[in-house]
Amino acid sequence: MREFGLFVCRQMQCAQFAIFIILAGAVVPYLPLGRYDSLLILCLSYQLWMIVSKQETGKELVALCGFHLIGMGLEFYKVRHGSWQYPWPSLLKFADVPIFSGFMYAAVASYMLQAWKRLSLGFSGWPPKWTVILIGCAIYANFFLNRMFADQRWIIGAVALLLFWSTRVEFTVTRRWSISFPIAMFLIGSFIYIAENLCTFLGIYRYPDQASTWSWVGAGKLSSWILLATISVLLVASAKRETVTKKVIGQATRNERLGPCIPLAESASASVSSK
Repeated sequence: MREFGLFVCRQMQCAQFAIFIILAGAVVPYLPLGRYDSLLILCLSYQLWMIVSKQETGKELVALCGFHLIGMGLEFYKVRHGSWQYPWPSLLKFADVPIFSGFMYAAVASYMLQAWKRLSLGFSGWPPKWTVILIGCAIYANFFLNRMFADQRWIIGAVALLLFWSTRVEFTVTRRWSISFPIAMFLIGSFIYIAENLCTFLGIYRYPDQASTWSWVGAGKLSSWILLATISVLLVASAKRETVTKKVIGQATRNERLGPCIPLAESASASVSSK
């Protein structure tokens, strides 16, 4: 239980930016500035604090800015096509998209970067680099092209599942543990899905069917967030190649490798951790 308690505490530390955005979303209706302008100021302030407190480095800030821009590009496209909307006025709003919205994507990247350091992440059974690049491009392209062509998320998800079937994520609490990569992405995607429902409940953004009355976001969106979690890990892993190995953990059987979270023997945790 102590190990699990420490794990939960570290997860909350890793997700602190996302938690902050949700808490800020609950506060901004009571501030004098517009909601989105207030959220932008609060997010910039928190990001500055993350740098000043040395929880994030300058290089990581550059990576987060990249995620912010990628997220903004997706927001412009989705809002333009009516996938969701930002209903409140804002001084810093372009093409109906507030600048602050990119921080919601950067918060996912922040979680990944924090987890790399706080949990000493490493991978085993990592697929060939070219396949990782192709699946990453396919995931991102489908976010944009699913209106022009049939939505291919289920096919892409199935291919990704096969590709990462034997991949495991290694992490450290006080002991070294391992979890199946697909299960890890499902868990992260599920938390993003819960966070999305909180954001829509707070009115940060809304789907068309929530225009008059809030309702729970359809479970089908969970698949999108699993894919978002996957591409976020792939991008961060590409920037931290030293943590990625191609070995298979220990002498575990196939069923053990595909099972839930398991502890690793000392000799089985040789993949290089983040520095």
